[in-house]
Amino acid sequence: MIATGLVLAGLAALVHVYIFFLESVAWTAPRTRAVFGTSEQEAQTTRPLAFNQGFYNLFLAVVTAVGIVLLASGSTDGPASAGAALVLAGTGSMAAAATVLVLSDRTKARAAATQGTLPLLAVIALLAGLL
Repeated sequence: MIATGLVLAGLAALVHVYIFFLESVAWTAPRTRAVFGTSEQEAQTTRPLAFNQGFYNLFLAVVTAVGIVLLASGSTDGPASAGAALVLAGTGSMAAAATVLVLSDRTKARAAATQGTLPLLAVIALLAGLL
């Protein structure tokens, strides 16, 4: 189950790198505006907020990726236990953020499912494998 959890965590990290790209690099592009349902004016106005939020997503992906490398490097002792903690912190935070998103705005349920399903499954699989 640990291997399954690491694959799911890796996929979740990739999704969050993509979200980083959308929010911090391509926020005002027409395709990105269509994804987020924003007008050109809204995108220009919210650009600094989206830029910052994108980096939160990138940092969660990086924490998760470092954890994957550490956990995959050995047993669940030493650096690998730190790896498990990092993967669980990264994916747990991703899942929690998705929960906050849907609780704050029910119309964002699809976005929350997109950003939260893989991390939630990763947490479940990792905990099942570690316990």
